[in-house]
Amino acid sequence: MKQMIVHYKQQTTQMALLDQGRLVEYAAERSRERDTLGSFYKARVVNVVPGMQAAFVDIGQRKNAFLYVDDVLHAHTDKQPKVKPDIASLLHVGQELIVQVFKEQFGNKGARVTTHYSLPGRWIVYMPCADYVAVSKKIEREGERARLKSLGEQVRTGEEGLIIRTVSEDEGQEAIESDLRLLRRQWEAIQSKAERTNAPAELHKDLSIVQRFIRDAFTPEQDELIIDTESQVEEAIAFLEGLGVSRPSVRLYKGAEPIFNAHGVQEQLERDFARKVWLKGGGYIIIDHTEALTVIDVNTGKYTGGSNLEETVTQTNMEAASEIARLMRVRDIGGIIIVDFIDMERDEHRKEVASVLEQELKQDRTKSYIVGWTKLGLLEITRKKVREEKTLVP
Repeated sequence: MKQMIVHYKQQTTQMALLDQGRLVEYAAERSRERDTLGSFYKARVVNVVPGMQAAFVDIGQRKNAFLYVDDVLHAHTDKQPKVKPDIASLLHVGQELIVQVFKEQFGNKGARVTTHYSLPGRWIVYMPCADYVAVSKKIEREGERARLKSLGEQVRTGEEGLIIRTVSEDEGQEAIESDLRLLRRQWEAIQSKAERTNAPAELHKDLSIVQRFIRDAFTPEQDELIIDTESQVEEAIAFLEGLGVSRPSVRLYKGAEPIFNAHGVQEQLERDFARKVWLKGGGYIIIDHTEALTVIDVNTGKYTGGSNLEETVTQTNMEAASEIARLMRVRDIGGIIIVDFIDMERDEHRKEVASVLEQELKQDRTKSYIVGWTKLGLLEITRKKVREEKTLVP
């Protein structure tokens, strides 16, 4: 069973997701600094740069957003022209259009935006202009995949596109159609607001972090939601009931000590956000960041088990691989990640370590890709970066 622990304090919301008591995801959000990821804006083109095949658009934020040519073309790759057109033939300065943020601004870079719109619901992701149906790869039974794809084709109309989410496995048509009706209304409201609003303007904001995690990572029939503020308990129950959950498992925390301390979250956070993270077996990992990438170094530390050096090293590396996958989720590490595992002599051991990491990363809702081992014995990984890496709220 998973537990979602939510702490509200001084306009800040902190959310921790525990799986069997172990921290697997963490997020924090200040009420005045809501994420822009997933939000829709009416934008104005302020600069077209043919050399970059991109445009800069004003969405009313501190920095202009970046719109690449691929994100202006049709969302269905089969309907894109065989020869990529020049960005100047698609956009001009002063033009207004609806865009959606798919990568938040961080550092000196503005947000990345797209016209490949998507609205996530409980059971599906609605894409008003994509013209295709896809089924989550995590649904592995071929018969069920075929059933859901057929169902998606039946309920969509015109140019609509759908992604059938993992939680839809074995779900009936009524739930899918209910979700689709709600998301259609959201898209119609976005279009309606765009017609009567001057750019730049916000048209639609994605849900709060608590609502997003409930929608994306919470199974109301199995999981428990614990919140330390009564008004937010009522809001969470109303949100779950709006998703069709008749008896949501939401509990108000009334303990004397802070909720994160009572559930062991604070201790785990302080451990997981440290530069040096100890492993249960006595080894440890060091996590360092540069502007371009994240470097993770694995060390045997106090671990001396195993009948020989190669066995000791492999066991430490396998434990580290599992922990690294979890920390990537907790800290939301994105971009290029280089892992310096302890040197192993045998290829089969390197494959075992990479396999452990790959299996653990399947639990991650953010896409990762294991590129492979370099000639120097380093493991290269990429993980989709959509926002700045999380830091621990004091």
